[in-house]
Amino acid sequence: MAESACRSGWTVYAADLFCDLDLQAVAQLAMAVAFTADGARAGYPWSLLAASAAFPPDAVWCYTGAIENHPELIDAISRVRPLAGNRGDALRRLRDPVAVAASAGAAGLSFPATHFSPDGVPLDGTWIVKPLAGAGGRGIRRWTPAVASTGGIEHVAMPRPPAIWQRFMPGMPVSAAYCFSRRSSQLLGVSRQLLGEPWCHADPFAWCGAVTLRAAEDLPQFDHLRADLVRLGNVLAERMGPIGLVGVDLVVTADGHVEVIEINPRPTASMELYERSGSGSIAGMHLAACGYGTGSEGPFAHAPRQSASTWAKAVLFTAEQATVSRPLIDALYRESDSWTQADGGWPALADIPRPGQTIPAGAPVVTIFAASRSADDATALLRERVGRIDALLSARR
Repeated sequence: MAESACRSGWTVYAADLFCDLDLQAVAQLAMAVAFTADGARAGYPWSLLAASAAFPPDAVWCYTGAIENHPELIDAISRVRPLAGNRGDALRRLRDPVAVAASAGAAGLSFPATHFSPDGVPLDGTWIVKPLAGAGGRGIRRWTPAVASTGGIEHVAMPRPPAIWQRFMPGMPVSAAYCFSRRSSQLLGVSRQLLGEPWCHADPFAWCGAVTLRAAEDLPQFDHLRADLVRLGNVLAERMGPIGLVGVDLVVTADGHVEVIEINPRPTASMELYERSGSGSIAGMHLAACGYGTGSEGPFAHAPRQSASTWAKAVLFTAEQATVSRPLIDALYRESDSWTQADGGWPALADIPRPGQTIPAGAPVVTIFAASRSADDATALLRERVGRIDALLSARR
């Protein structure tokens, strides 16, 4: 989002947990905020409120990541600076499984059977347990006797959150990207989600990337799916009133049936792929939909060219604890230079950690991109690049 906003002519100030090198390169000021696991307001995510005080008082703010799980924080920051995004009351609607299920039904789509307690839920692994205040697939587990004996929810660096129990839906996980404005909906694109991929060292159910889907070549039911998603977007706009960029996670079953899983009421990590595909500035769209700016692209015309119709990205997690050194960073850039050139000038790596950081085992370390003619080709190229970066990291541990 920071890079997209800069390409649209905005001056960016940013705060997050990582303050990666590529964020520092585009932001006027980039701050790393403190993290504590006790959930106290002195730690993350409330440390973002203190960080925002360092930015210009009239600066518009927006959020990404999993901050929608903290509507009180969003409303607190929005009391002192204008928000481009969904406020706390809208977030509570959009994250409510009952409300999402009702909207899915109104659009002629389905929502998985869901319970708010484990009573009567089968223990045979056909159901999952997931935190209501989760993100990126963290904390989701199959509901089995072994999991039930532990209480059901993994500790994910936050107080134990409320959970739901949901029937697991086999099929292709996809995400629909929308832009909402004045109770209208625009479908920007559809992407296949990469979840729990071993070649990314990702935990089961963990989100680790996405691949854009553009036609029947990528998904046989594409035209039918698109019609379903346009209808869903119209229902969400009318019934739930979101604003700006919003992602909706779904599962497409083998027979083409669509199951709505959840709504992510903010710009999502898959959306930058549409910008790389030539759809325009995602930050510009989001800010304009929220009433800031005109939606014109301005300097965005000078962004790297579109080199292929399909883009893919993967988040590589560390298999073991890793310490980031300057020679490692230099090696990452050398490895990616030719890929960046082949992809039309779009950076092949992102979320590049700072030298001196220690990355614990199982944590995200870097994001890798690839472009090609189809979703399958882009995924194959992406896996090759991930393997090369993974080998590089392993050799320098």
